[in-house]
Amino acid sequence: MKHPAIGVEEELLLVSVTGDPLPRSQAVVDDLPGLDVTLELTRAQIEINSPVCNSAAELHGHLTSMRSELAGAAHSEGARLLATGTPQQGMAAQLVTKKPRYREMAERYGLLAREQSVCGCHVHVDVPDKEAAIRVSNHLRPWLPALLGLTANSSIYLGQDTGFASWRWVMWSRWPSAGPPPYLESAEHYEALVAMHLAAGTIMDEQMIYWDARPSTHLPTIEIRVSDIPLTVAESVLLATLVRALVMTALEDGGPGPTLETQILRAAYWLAARDGLTAGGLEVTTGELLPVADVLAKLVQYVGPALQELGDQDLVADGIARALSDGNGALRQQRMFREGGDVIALTEVT
Repeated sequence: MKHPAIGVEEELLLVSVTGDPLPRSQAVVDDLPGLDVTLELTRAQIEINSPVCNSAAELHGHLTSMRSELAGAAHSEGARLLATGTPQQGMAAQLVTKKPRYREMAERYGLLAREQSVCGCHVHVDVPDKEAAIRVSNHLRPWLPALLGLTANSSIYLGQDTGFASWRWVMWSRWPSAGPPPYLESAEHYEALVAMHLAAGTIMDEQMIYWDARPSTHLPTIEIRVSDIPLTVAESVLLATLVRALVMTALEDGGPGPTLETQILRAAYWLAARDGLTAGGLEVTTGELLPVADVLAKLVQYVGPALQELGDQDLVADGIARALSDGNGALRQQRMFREGGDVIALTEVT
């Protein structure tokens, strides 16, 4: 049986030697004509786009080499490349990239757009069609907070310990079309909600549907965008593998997916963003507070058959055990910051 292919987009931050966001993305991209990299909303961000991959090992190899090449190009332009969800120092507002769409966003949405130097990781997984993507999105909703907590990596923002594992999530949630995807009854329901946002002016186009799971606007995939940019390639691959297994599990089920109490889901998100791996998480079908290790164990059990089919049980088991033992990026940032260490160096890609 052919397994769905995957691809990953990683948003990374350019900073100066001293750690302030550096608006040099165009120059860095110009130095890399052979690499699939794109400009982002602000000029201090760059996104790398992996090729379509059929295995975790293949994805790991591509992300490793792409991060390394991009870091080299950044260095040649006097910049450092960071894998962190938010700028760790400097000013909140940044220069917007000189593209018509981004300029229009800045004009329409003001400071909300200019303060979006936040970096996430987006996982694309092949699905048969948009209706399948809608059903898969419904099935994924209960597990999105767990993925956020597992990979949170934005605790330090503008020289402050925010007290949150994912401050990126807090900032990103200010968009009216961001956050948990709604329960969708059909592709027509999805299209109706997009049309409502367009008519209201809360989005400029369908690309601004920023739900944490959504049908891709340009690929036959579902896109999962709940995560901060993970600190390491291994963590990105762990995230992508879990997402792939969740999609496979949903496609195998074939049903419309479970409905959830919205307030429980939002509370689960908030706890995951604040605590990451350091406290409990909500079991979203019941609202029960559980140790985060138990929440992750439930996730692994749920996707167990898919992981076995992929041959990725050990990769996931080892990755989660390492995260629970050593901490995710957020916890490592907080430790370094509180000990007076160099958080910029911790998150620098070399």
